[in-house]
Amino acid sequence: MFKTNKSKKQKLLIVTILALVTIILTSYYPKNIINKKVIAKTKFSPEIQEIIDKYNPIQPPRGDVRLLVISDLNSAYGSTEYEKEVHLALKMIPFWQPDLILSSGDMIAGQKSTLTPSQIQGMWKAFDSQIAQPIRDLKIPFGFTIGNHDASGAISNNKFTFQQERDLAVEYWQNPSHNSNLNFIDSNLFPFYYTFEQQGIFFLVWDGSTSNIPDDKLAWVEKSLSSKTAQEAKMRMIIGHLPFYAVAKGRDKVGEVLNNSEKLITLLKKYNVHTYISGHQHAYYPAHKEDLQLLHTGALGSGPRQLLNTNTTPRKTITVIDVNFNEDNLTNYTTYDMLKLDLIDNKELPRFIKGHNGIIYRRDIPK
Repeated sequence: MFKTNKSKKQKLLIVTILALVTIILTSYYPKNIINKKVIAKTKFSPEIQEIIDKYNPIQPPRGDVRLLVISDLNSAYGSTEYEKEVHLALKMIPFWQPDLILSSGDMIAGQKSTLTPSQIQGMWKAFDSQIAQPIRDLKIPFGFTIGNHDASGAISNNKFTFQQERDLAVEYWQNPSHNSNLNFIDSNLFPFYYTFEQQGIFFLVWDGSTSNIPDDKLAWVEKSLSSKTAQEAKMRMIIGHLPFYAVAKGRDKVGEVLNNSEKLITLLKKYNVHTYISGHQHAYYPAHKEDLQLLHTGALGSGPRQLLNTNTTPRKTITVIDVNFNEDNLTNYTTYDMLKLDLIDNKELPRFIKGHNGIIYRRDIPK
């Protein structure tokens, strides 16, 4: 009897020691080391494994929900080709295994009056075959906002200057074969204004392809954000192409940011929106304006830009957002320089950026 009790005590002691060692290792060693071991056990296609072996990318700790954010994919006006970084990002999607992919606009290269309908349709066909269809094949929902090169909302003489491009964008996105697999809440004005839900997150998309969002659409925004569905969600995010504030050289002027930024931010704060995701500036900068997180996504396609008041090298980037509902900040960003899939350290970026219409602080700098 004595030996049996001793054996049980020894087993219990061993189990306890192993548990403590696991806790210590998990807390002491960088999470990416543990994640690399997980990656090593994951079976990837030979093509993806070759990329992993070449660049040895770090896999961030996974949250409750993982978002992959891409932006400004296009090349020169009328182009039906995408640059190598875009193709690399598409190949690497199974590595990140996102629950949702978001695009903050400029998926094709329009906004030119001389483009013919067949040219515009050709660009959407190229986008579909090279980007949208591979995402559909992975059965990952794809949320997006319209950019100025997709279907600009510019107005002249009370008419849309690029009505043809807007009509063809609607034709493409409302084609049943181009299903984006989103859980829509309101799709009456899709693809320009719509809402959807993903694993407890309420998403609102507005047409930020120009600097002005009409009053009637802002009324729709307020109605949507104040809805029971939005307010009962675990968090709320908005996606639009133009940002509230300028962050990049060459884009620090009226027309390159949304009008009445302070007014719009007040509206978002009223309904406890956590994050506004934008593109257009072609420079990655994770910021905040008081409690509102502002993710300025970098360009994945052509034309990356320098951040304002810096000598930083323009970089093509992609951002993974891991949402953790039990953390105060809710979101963790992991952003890759797509040249070699190196991580971008926040400390490489300026503490704040001051543009023509205001100042914003890096998201880790206290307000």
